[in-house]
Amino acid sequence: MKKDLTGIYKSLGAVILGLIAGGILMAAIGANPFKGFFYLFRGGIQSIERIGNVFAIATTLILTGLSVAFAFRTGLFNIGAAGQMLIGGLCATIVGLSFNSLPRVILLAAMFLAALLGGAIWGIIPGFLKAKFNVHEVVATIMMNWIAYWVVYYVIRNNFTAGLETESASIPAVAQLRMPWLTNLLNGSYLNLGIVIAIVSVITIKFILDRTTLGFELKAVGYNRHASRFAGIKVNRSIIISMMIAGGLAGLAGLTYYTGYSINIQIGLLPTQGFDGIAVALLGATSPWGVFFSAAFFGLLHAGKGFMSANTSVPPQISDTIIAIIIYFTATSLFIENMVKKLRTRRADRKAMKAGAVQSSPPLDESGPENNSKTGGDEQ
Repeated sequence: MKKDLTGIYKSLGAVILGLIAGGILMAAIGANPFKGFFYLFRGGIQSIERIGNVFAIATTLILTGLSVAFAFRTGLFNIGAAGQMLIGGLCATIVGLSFNSLPRVILLAAMFLAALLGGAIWGIIPGFLKAKFNVHEVVATIMMNWIAYWVVYYVIRNNFTAGLETESASIPAVAQLRMPWLTNLLNGSYLNLGIVIAIVSVITIKFILDRTTLGFELKAVGYNRHASRFAGIKVNRSIIISMMIAGGLAGLAGLTYYTGYSINIQIGLLPTQGFDGIAVALLGATSPWGVFFSAAFFGLLHAGKGFMSANTSVPPQISDTIIAIIIYFTATSLFIENMVKKLRTRRADRKAMKAGAVQSSPPLDESGPENNSKTGGDEQ
């Protein structure tokens, strides 16, 4: 509980410092920071449609953030969420375009499984390389991002375009995660069934990490791989499973984005949401529910920046800069915390050494100083 509160305080501190820095930037370009922040946040909450769009943007960030956070909790750095998201979106798109004559429930279930498996397979590969050959997962996942980029480029351009060669054919309504009743309820918002997938994923990952033997083993491997192996945990298997789950989550992010928020895949682009997931995971302190609220906050900033730019002289890039500064302060807080821990450990070690030296020193003569002076007089 104390650790969770510490993470919350760090995240809140990073957000506050980031907003202060953003205000200073606004003032530096001659804009009114109070007015800028007013329109920035108003842009995300002024109507039911905009609130829906905040969570529509956050949906993908929740899943990519969960992907990165889950890998972090198990001692791995999954920087390949963008590629896993692309492959998951590709698999879902292929199923949606190829089998749209199926009943909607069956089709959506098949697309869900295709995205999950596609992302998981894309995560297994760097996990296997890490487990068997000790290839660093950062290098492997970056390479997998670009392989995914060109796979999508080739497959879509040669098989699933319709008119424009820069994007896939549009997903038919039967294969979309958008629901007419939900869109009408939120006055045209992009919010879709992906938010349900994201919330269920948060609950599931929280349960796995905190309530299952698998979660305990994965976290143990993350804390100390050598001790875990000595305790009988199959470390290589844990690494592969961890990257598989992380990849599957990013694959579901591709499903929610390319068949829910958007309705096609644009080729020649790596989705920025995959990299934004790193920021979401850091600000959320790698906690599943922390990731949820962190993604919602980032969704608010993304949804409001256009409204801010339209009503003030503040460019929309200021919002992205604020996010970057927040992540900087989050990372800095982790660095400072580690430095403080090291200093405290060294201080405790010094005190222990001094205490041990005092205990090992010879005791004083029980006869006291008077006896000592007498002895000295006799000698003289």
